[in-house]
Amino acid sequence: MPTMWLTDSQKIGVAFCSGGGFFLVGGVMLFFDRAMLAMGNILFLIGLTIIIGPQKTLLFFTRKQKAKGTAAFFSGLLLILMKWPLIGFCVELYGIVVLFGDFLGTIAGFARNVPVIGPYIGVLIDKIGLGRRNAELPV
Repeated sequence: MPTMWLTDSQKIGVAFCSGGGFFLVGGVMLFFDRAMLAMGNILFLIGLTIIIGPQKTLLFFTRKQKAKGTAAFFSGLLLILMKWPLIGFCVELYGIVVLFGDFLGTIAGFARNVPVIGPYIGVLIDKIGLGRRNAELPV
């Protein structure tokens, strides 16, 4: 079994991000439950901060190229907290795609190597075109 290159605190951050993901999925499955969506966002932000550190997190969200994504993500979070969970989640989802779109290829490559379900994930990724690089995308 390969060893992880993450520190113990980064592993805790991954746990927070995973918990945030589970809460977000649960919030969507419970017809956009506001409390679960908010908890998922908070856990995700805490986990991201623990994984890459406070300064890098701040730099990530304040980069000029990511301004639209940051505005959409935090606007969506605010809409969720203001009792507009469906609209807030949609706005936030756009922000997540803009902010983390660069990592989708990496995540897709990792998902292909997951035991048992990896080949099925690979087929799905190939069908929707997630694994392709920007240079390979049709014009």
